Amino acid sequence: MRRGLALAVGIGLALGACTGSDAPSSEVEPSSSASSASSASSSEVTTTAPEPGWARIDRALSDLGPDVGFLAARVAADGTCDPVHEVASSTARPTGSQFKLFVLGALAEQVAAGRISWDQTLTVDDAVRSLGNAPETGALQFVAAGTSVSVEEAATKMISISDNTAADLLLGLVGRDAVVEQMRRWTESAAANEPFFTTRQMLLLHYVTGLADQYLATPPDERAAFLAASVDPLPIGDIASGYSEEPRFIEEIEWFASPDDVCRTFAGLQEQAQDPASAALSTVLSREVAGIGLDPSAWPTVWYKGGSEPGVLTLGWLATTSDGETFVVEAMVSNPDDALSPESITDLVGLAQDTFALLA
Repeated sequence: MRRGLALAVGIGLALGACTGSDAPSSEVEPSSSASSASSASSSEVTTTAPEPGWARIDRALSDLGPDVGFLAARVAADGTCDPVHEVASSTARPTGSQFKLFVLGALAEQVAAGRISWDQTLTVDDAVRSLGNAPETGALQFVAAGTSVSVEEAATKMISISDNTAADLLLGLVGRDAVVEQMRRWTESAAANEPFFTTRQMLLLHYVTGLADQYLATPPDERAAFLAASVDPLPIGDIASGYSEEPRFIEEIEWFASPDDVCRTFAGLQEQAQDPASAALSTVLSREVAGIGLDPSAWPTVWYKGGSEPGVLTLGWLATTSDGETFVVEAMVSNPDDALSPESITDLVGLAQDTFALLA
């Protein structure tokens, strides 16, 4: 695999380490939900806050892409997300690497149950090696086969630098069915994510010529078997045959969730982190906050996860005030027909900063 191609895929799929103005450019049900996502628009707006500030945010969101979803919500003591302002927030959309929040939740569930420990070790081998990260990040993509890594280190890399190889390692550890089950607890979109893809499978399906068409022609109840028989054995380097910086199958072959789903997931992770066995969650989620610039004296806890690939951009934060109030801000932008503007990440981070100012 050429280094340039690996870096290009990193720009396309992994957004975990983006920070403010230094951020790289851009990361439902496969049939019915995808069409509903495309039809949703920024006209579906609900607000309980003064209009001018939110109207400005809505206009700026609509300029980023044709399909947008947005939620600014207060998280109640019982974990309920109470919307302050929303734009089509119940519509499931492609998430890019934000799917890693669901993997983290399934992992924490098994840690709390005593089936997994944060310090147990995993082994990186070529069969699980994925792409999507730059060498300077320290991603597991670049370590030698046979390298051991702890569960906590893999989880930290999965979130803080959006390490795709780390995500696939943890998916293999907890099991894809467990991740879908975690989504059933927290979201309305679990059915749109079966079978649940590894990042390696997603890359191969998007960029190996003709493979996505074969997958989509396979009956839904046979698709997991198709992945095992026809996708998993392929060398990851095969993506070179069809790599493109244009969107590929983002409404059919993706991970899907709505802004409401992501809010409930952040709230669920916050609840899990109260368990001493899962206290590491807070450290894992706060390593990278994407240059949001919140005053730490006013917002002592800030968690972040984003995702992107050509035509897809999602950014989400959970932040708690010094008075103990928790808010989630989640923005989703997608365009199945064209790549998003290189400035989209910086623009969206700026909108998040404006949103937290309104919430404060």
